Amino acid sequence: METKVSSMKKEVIISADRPTVLIGERINPTGKKKLAAALKAGDLDFVCQQALNQVKAGADILDVNVGASDIDEVALLPQVVQAVMNTVDVPLCLDSANPKALESALKVYQGKPLINSVNGETPSMEQVLPLVKEYGAIVIGLTMDDEGIPNDPARRLAIAHKIVARAEALGIPRQDVIIDCLTLSLGADSKAGLVVIETIRRVKAELGLNQTLGASNISFGMPDRDLLTSYFLPIAIAAGVTCPIVDVAMMRPAVLAIDLALGRDDYARRYIRGYRERQKA
Repeated sequence: METKVSSMKKEVIISADRPTVLIGERINPTGKKKLAAALKAGDLDFVCQQALNQVKAGADILDVNVGASDIDEVALLPQVVQAVMNTVDVPLCLDSANPKALESALKVYQGKPLINSVNGETPSMEQVLPLVKEYGAIVIGLTMDDEGIPNDPARRLAIAHKIVARAEALGIPRQDVIIDCLTLSLGADSKAGLVVIETIRRVKAELGLNQTLGASNISFGMPDRDLLTSYFLPIAIAAGVTCPIVDVAMMRPAVLAIDLALGRDDYARRYIRGYRERQKA
């Protein structure tokens, strides 16, 4: 199954038969004091530099989130999206829990964007999915509902089915839904990794959809986070994740290695090119 995301100048195809697509996570003020301060001050140059750095590191798509205290997302998100579009040519992932902010950003976006996100709660589906249909976007479906994030793969899978069914009922093609099986921290639950990996496998087997994942959540609150995330991410990709949301500069070497191991890199061209680029840096 192919999912096509685009900017005005570039199309990115997400598929299990192609190299893993990397969604850069750095334009998100959560836990980033400098970025949060820049957003509050309207310093879009700082934000655009983050975009450039991620694309240089190998990001295929950029997540754009401006959600922080004392910020008017409805006003700021389209401004940041426009500034980033003027700076880099990769497609964007419009990331907000506020449907009005999403719509304001969709109005200025040029291309076929990714929306992050909808979940299994009825209000979420009623507000977000019509925007996806109206603007011809791609949407990330989170496997959570009114009861939160289930600690059971079967229940998370059922939510994924629910979101897909609701999307298709509105005329949204199945390939335009990307599922996020939701990583929780191993620091809080040592079985969290097993649950999400099993859910990813089941979504792949039953729905065949492309899947994303906020991979770094697995290491939240743990020491040596990059080490833990870099070992977990290849397992998730092998299970069925095709477009993870990551710190691209840190995780791209691990992703290139797993793509090579999974037969997605003919003659190891991308792996060797990545190695040479790191040697020059």
